[in-house]
Parts: sequence; C-alpha cells; structure tokens
Amino acid sequence: MSIISFTNVSIRFKLALIFVSILSLSNSYSQSYKGVTGVRDTSYSTKSAFKYDVKSHPSIKIVPEFHFNSVKEKRNITYCEIGKRKLNLDAFYNTEKANSKRTAIIIIHGGGWRTGSREQHYPMAQKLASLGYVCFTPEYRLSTEALFPAAIYDNKAVIRWVRQNAEAYNFDPNKIAVLGFSAGGEMASFMGTTGNMPLFEGTSCNLDAKSNVNAVVDIDGTLSFVHPDGREGDDSKSISAGTYWFGYSKAENPKLWEAASPLSYVSAQTPPTLFINSAVPWMHAGREDYIKVLDKNGIYSEVKEFEGAPHSFCLYEPWFTPTIQYIDHFLTKVFNK
Repeated sequence: MSIISFTNVSIRFKLALIFVSILSLSNSYSQSYKGVTGVRDTSYSTKSAFKYDVKSHPSIKIVPEFHFNSVKEKRNITYCEIGKRKLNLDAFYNTEKANSKRTAIIIIHGGGWRTGSREQHYPMAQKLASLGYVCFTPEYRLSTEALFPAAIYDNKAVIRWVRQNAEAYNFDPNKIAVLGFSAGGEMASFMGTTGNMPLFEGTSCNLDAKSNVNAVVDIDGTLSFVHPDGREGDDSKSISAGTYWFGYSKAENPKLWEAASPLSYVSAQTPPTLFINSAVPWMHAGREDYIKVLDKNGIYSEVKEFEGAPHSFCLYEPWFTPTIQYIDHFLTKVFNK
C-alpha cells in the first residue's frame, strides 16, 4: 500500500521512521560519497541554461535584476551555522506603508540538488517584493557538500528563521509561502508535506520555531522520485542528480528514493499548492496523484502549464511575467492579501 493513502500525521511519521530504519537492514550496497567533492558545481546557471534553450527558443530573453525604489535588499544574512559553515540568505522587502502584515515568500533555487545558486532568483524576489511580498532567497548545502537530507534540514532551518523574524520584516508568521524551481520545487513541496515532522527537522539552528508553511508554489519540481512517469535516476549515460544526492542509485535503494518524495507525505495537513509547469512532462511526474490527495481533503490547488516552454522557463521572458502574475493571484486568493 502506498503511504499516500495515510493521512494521519503520526502514522506518516512512523512510516518515515520505518523507511529510514530499514535502509541499513535491507540494503546491501554502501552509500557512495563520490559526488561529495567539496568543490562547488557551477555547471547550471541562468547563462548556461539560456545558451542551451535559445537554440530551440530563439526569441527568449534572460530576465535581468530589477531596481525598484520601493524595494530594499539585505544580502548575505546568516541563518544557520553548522561548524564553520555559514549558511546565508538574502531579504527583499517593500518599504512602502502597508495596511496589514505582509506575506513572506521563501524562494528555493534549483540545479539538481547539486548546482545552481540563489542569485538566479533575485529578479523574481525583486519583482515580487515590488508587489508587496517579503522575499527570502536562501542557499543550502548541495550534494557536492553533503548528501540528503542535509538540504532538507537547511531549508527547514530557513523556514524557522523566517518565522522568527516576522516582526522585523513586518509579515504575518501565518502567511509564509515556500516557492521553488526544479530541485527547489521538489524541496518546496517536501517542506509543505513534512512541516514540523521531527525526522526531517535536523538538530541545528532556530529550533524553537515551527517549520510548517502556509502555501506552496512548485515550479517544475518533481513530486516523486519513484513515479513511473518520472525520469530522475537514469544512470545509463551518466550519474543522475538524484543518485549523487542520495548516495545510492534508485535500483540500490528504492525505499530511500520513495522516502525523499513529497508524494509520500501529502495529506490533510498539506497547505494550498500552486503548480507552474513547463511542457516537459516528466518534470511534473506524480502531480495528478498529489492533487487527488489534496482534493480528497478539500485543499485548494491550481495548475498552470506553459505550452512549448523549456524546463528553465521561469528565468526568461516571455514566461517570467505570467509566472509572477500566477504566483501573485494564487497567494492573494489563499491569503486574501
């Protein structure tokens, strides 16, 4: 029986513990640290994605950073220290007077859990801040530095830090949305489905705050690593991003891959969710199964899909502007902003 049929939090937690506890018992393969090089992987960037995508979409344009008089920025704020490692985020907020507490948005970058950077989403954070949102762009430990679930722990620490700083940035601590693109979209959905679940909280940083979020925006992030419609885990030509992140291939440790999937935990506690997708079908594997659980529990969701768009569409026009509009419309509806 798939664990998505369980909606009780305690049952989901026990199943997650079972998944993790049996890894060492049933798995005959040793975890590989081959990908933990300690060297930053810069292979995925807005420029590299554009160089690839412009061949098939010659009219696209990279969205540059914005400079709004109403938006103030604070960069390189440390939200967590793990040993000597400082993990930073950036804040973008509107200085105009507001009639009520604002909504916060945490924007998690993509890059296959291995590459990419938070700077790629500065234009999105700046534009959303100009509309009145308080935006945060965090870094997290990639698979060149630490394996799963380190990145999960880091993003949970981000949520807790953001909630602790609600008063300082004038937003409602009960109006926190997590938004992510690609691998960041997967983690955004994981944040939404595992809020306050002890197994995935980690033991460092900001532990006196809650990690649940109040809305999720998943931009082309997979919802299941083991769904038959997905392609993550194909190591036939080269080691896949997922295999690097988990330290096991899907064939070596399928239960770990399932335990890392947002679809495994979607329940009555999952917040309203917006899916914004490219035309690449395997990037939204599991979406319909996920929505079925949301619908069953009366949880609001929307799907927006751009016909003909490449995976990195949100970094370019003509898709950036409507993506911002979809996000704003969704959050306005959910939070009555």
